[in-house]
Amino acid sequence: MKKGLPASFLTSAKALADCPADGLPEFAFIGRSNVGKSSLINMLTSKKGLATVSSTPGRTRLLNFFNINANRPWRLVDLPGYGYAKVSAKQRHEFHDLVSDYLTSREELTCVVQLVDSRLTPQKIDLEFSQWLMDSEIPFILVFTKTDKSKSGKVSANITAFTDAMSEWCEGLPRIFTCSSKTGSGRTPLLEFIDQCLEVS
Repeated sequence: MKKGLPASFLTSAKALADCPADGLPEFAFIGRSNVGKSSLINMLTSKKGLATVSSTPGRTRLLNFFNINANRPWRLVDLPGYGYAKVSAKQRHEFHDLVSDYLTSREELTCVVQLVDSRLTPQKIDLEFSQWLMDSEIPFILVFTKTDKSKSGKVSANITAFTDAMSEWCEGLPRIFTCSSKTGSGRTPLLEFIDQCLEVS
């Protein structure tokens, strides 16, 4: 039986000024709108339904904050996904500004967890976001999701292709993790990484 994290929803924010002000370290999760972000959050916390899983991509419209009251308390932040959301151009622009403001200005942000679909060859939108994080000097890791849905050889090939593409414009690659929300694989390494970050923060 997987030990769950003592996690609870705190608040949603539609602007940087609405974010919590208690100074807890924050780990922000983001990816393409159908990458399985909500499922991963639920798997990490072992709390089904903590983050709402929708069949319609792009349902996260605000910054959603979850308190993780572990030995070292921290906060998980669910950010709006990028790409494929069926919203107006004005709304997409608002989401972009909200996420950009948070990622570039939030002092509590410890690390960005960028989720990438392991079933796919490198997608331009994912690579562009990685490059933006790198250029903005924002700490981040890559987590390749849905590894249960493809053979391990294909997953490895897609990850290699992604990092090869990144190597064209960066010297040092971020830490890389793989996971499956269905099987729970990758949960322990990712939580151990977060714990290590908290030790030095």
